[in-house]
Amino acid sequence: MDLGLEGRRAAVAAASSGLGLATAQALAAEGVRVAMCGRDRERIETAAKQVGFGAVPLVADVASVDGGEAFVAAAADALGGVDILVTNAGGPPGGNFESTDPGAYQAALELNLLSVVGMVKAAVTPMVERRWGRIVAITSLSVRQPMPHLILSNTARAGATGFLKTAAREVAGSGVTINSVQPGLHLTNRVKQLYGDNPPDGPIGDPTDFGAIVTFLCSEQASFITGAAVNVDGGAYQALQ
Repeated sequence: MDLGLEGRRAAVAAASSGLGLATAQALAAEGVRVAMCGRDRERIETAAKQVGFGAVPLVADVASVDGGEAFVAAAADALGGVDILVTNAGGPPGGNFESTDPGAYQAALELNLLSVVGMVKAAVTPMVERRWGRIVAITSLSVRQPMPHLILSNTARAGATGFLKTAAREVAGSGVTINSVQPGLHLTNRVKQLYGDNPPDGPIGDPTDFGAIVTFLCSEQASFITGAAVNVDGGAYQALQ
């Protein structure tokens, strides 16, 4: 299937590994010009070489509003504009209600909520002016089903989902779609850090497959999908709605 993306320009955040890297690879394979960021120059340059197709490595820390805005601006400068934005960031430290200091919530909100706000604000106005754009946020299954020992992530990403659904409605009909994708457990460094050799029971996803789903949401065929929150979790979420 031709997804109609050849020649489009994408900014993919936190793409030096894991789901961000897999998404950058999937977009590039469809002929999309990709600018991708990470905090470490060597790692993001290595990742860009893996992506190929002229992917542009950018050093940026998207852990705040300012950092998110700066990344989108740098990607627009490098590519001549941004048609597709994939927001992404690492997760905050694990912990439960009892063990987590209230002061830790601010950094988590900056990382997994406010950085998304910054990236979307920087990208959406030019997209609306061009009457075409795709924004896909990589969040977490914890938005639907809070995960044990991840209270900071559960809290911040739920707020991001509310923001994204609200913004999607405001720009609906402009040619710009805003969706989120909620991964369950995938074979990434984040999962290894959290669970080591003892992940929870159930299947573990392939990041390559995840990147293909994000790419479809960026396609011409997905132009009427907006405000959606798509769980990609191998059946882990079991509620009826």
